[in-house]
Amino acid sequence: MFHKKINKIAMCIEYDGSQYYGWQRQQTVPSVQETLENALSKIADHSVNVFCAGRTDTGVHSTGQVVHFETNIERNINAWISGVNSNLPNNISVLWVKNVSSEFHARFSAIARRYRYIIYNYPFRPAILINGLMHCRHSLNINKMQYSSRCLLGEHDFSSFCDSSHQLKNFERNLIHLEIIRLGCYVIIDIKANAFLYHMVRNIVGNLIDIGIGKKPSSWMQTLLSLKNRIFGSATASAKGLYLVEVDYPKYFHLPKLSVGPLFLQ
Repeated sequence: MFHKKINKIAMCIEYDGSQYYGWQRQQTVPSVQETLENALSKIADHSVNVFCAGRTDTGVHSTGQVVHFETNIERNINAWISGVNSNLPNNISVLWVKNVSSEFHARFSAIARRYRYIIYNYPFRPAILINGLMHCRHSLNINKMQYSSRCLLGEHDFSSFCDSSHQLKNFERNLIHLEIIRLGCYVIIDIKANAFLYHMVRNIVGNLIDIGIGKKPSSWMQTLLSLKNRIFGSATASAKGLYLVEVDYPKYFHLPKLSVGPLFLQ
């Protein structure tokens, strides 16, 4: 019997997560995964199951989520991009599509993930991009925030920054990059690691904000890291300021590289 060739396809998508209950498919509420799978299934003429690089939470956005799926349907790249986008709502968009080898996996092949957290630092609330920013009315001292964050770089036990920790046995992660930048009223926290624990970025941001407004001393981050207990930490920062902006893979997969957004700092 003749069997059609199975093709593995990777794609990069961006989405405004404010209208979705996270990435993962759920029974009663809208998710990014279900919405994307429905659009892909129409173009593929069969049910499609997608795997992502990182499962973003309710309200979290992405400008660089990478997914893969398998299909026995032959379509050219432009057909996948334009066809899927025509079946997606305006708050989800395909940025690129590429045929990949059978060993590629969007999650398990990834070697690093990068997030950006965007804070609107002004006494009064914003009206523009309200669902894509965290508003902090108190002035943030980013020099203190940057200084305090240096202790997080490298490989550490990040128990103090992980929620629902009872489900995990390994809290070791390697933080590769953490930069804090001010552009006028906007403060951008740019953070990259080999992988992240549940709510790890938002918990780091919550503590950095308390340091930036003077609620905690500059030494607080080192103290909290040493305590290895989430209960002592600050409140988790809002989901709506968080973006998955980039996922790194080994070069031999030859995946496209885009400018990193939002706020295009390289």
